[in-house]
Amino acid sequence: MERYRPRWGLSIPVLTIVDEDGRLVESDQRRLFRYLVQSGFGADILFSLGTTGEWNRISPSQRERLIALAIEERRAINERLRQLGRRPVEVWVGVTGRTRAETLRSLELALELGADAGVIAPLSIEDLDEVVAFFHREVTPLFERKGRELPLLLYDNAEIAVHPRIPHIRTRDVKRLSRLPYICGIKVTAPRKVLGHYTKAALHFNERGEFGIYVGEAMLIFDLFRPARGLLGKIREYWNLYLLHHALPIGVVAGPANVFPREWQKAWRACSAGDEALMHRYRRLLGTFERLCTFEEGGRPVLKLIAAMKYALALDGIITSAHVASGTPALTEEQRKSFAEGYARLKEEIRAQTDPLWHSHAEEEDRTGSPRGPSNHVEARRALVPEDAALSPHEAEATR
Repeated sequence: MERYRPRWGLSIPVLTIVDEDGRLVESDQRRLFRYLVQSGFGADILFSLGTTGEWNRISPSQRERLIALAIEERRAINERLRQLGRRPVEVWVGVTGRTRAETLRSLELALELGADAGVIAPLSIEDLDEVVAFFHREVTPLFERKGRELPLLLYDNAEIAVHPRIPHIRTRDVKRLSRLPYICGIKVTAPRKVLGHYTKAALHFNERGEFGIYVGEAMLIFDLFRPARGLLGKIREYWNLYLLHHALPIGVVAGPANVFPREWQKAWRACSAGDEALMHRYRRLLGTFERLCTFEEGGRPVLKLIAAMKYALALDGIITSAHVASGTPALTEEQRKSFAEGYARLKEEIRAQTDPLWHSHAEEEDRTGSPRGPSNHVEARRALVPEDAALSPHEAEATR
């Protein structure tokens, strides 16, 4: 395998679109893939079957179908990008299963179909005892039998770890795994201190640029890349670099970019460039969206990001089904109403305060209107929103 260099930029963990019975809605899924790329102004990487994609709440056969679908759609997307003179998008696929056998089957499929990279969350595999041994004794032999390798990224997320007492991959294991030629990075959903442990581990064995660190707590990039100002700013910058061992992440994995792909791409660029004014603006706007997805239940805040993102995409006519997989918290009718109102206001703020080039939108042919359903995205929104929820001024104008 020619040495894979991890892709710089925005990785979007793609939502999985299902109907009320939990079946994949393939037409919606294809539209969503295209929407996230935004003709070259959105995702650099489409990451299918991450936690945002509810990989652990759908069946192995559905996961395998999604792997095939993502790779198939990549071909059409990249042909379109080639015609536009834009850089092709990569497709990473999550291959984690509940067991080692499921994981290896998905990994073999991803290799055979030609994914750009695979992503494994080893601490989520229920019958895995030793992380390093799994790669040495099962993954490496698989690649040896096939005569080729698939670039792999590790996935660290305490929320999906099987054993609560072992929430993160041990640093010494990352050090050892980074010696394998096909392990090329890690996606970390954790505080910056944990991120720093992995940065140190990666630099131990790999040349600069060969092992990529991707931030899974997306809003953290606004802190990590914030330029230093004054003494306190310089202390903060030094502390960030100290924790990260003087190696900043090369990308961000942003779940909310399912709704705002262009906006998150511009936010990432602003952070990388140290454009403090734009960083401040996007931090406020994109942070508002996450707050809109948080609801009060039983006297405590509950984040329902997946359900809210699907509902937003349905309101905008990108998908027809806003259903979540079994086990994922759904929105109540009251929550749908409050979210719809806040989401409409936020979109108006984004339009008013940012460059139109970086406003996410669907191509007309990719909207969900059909003779059997709402004829456009505004009517689709009327069908989804409770009757007493207001349309935005832009949408109201479109119905006149």
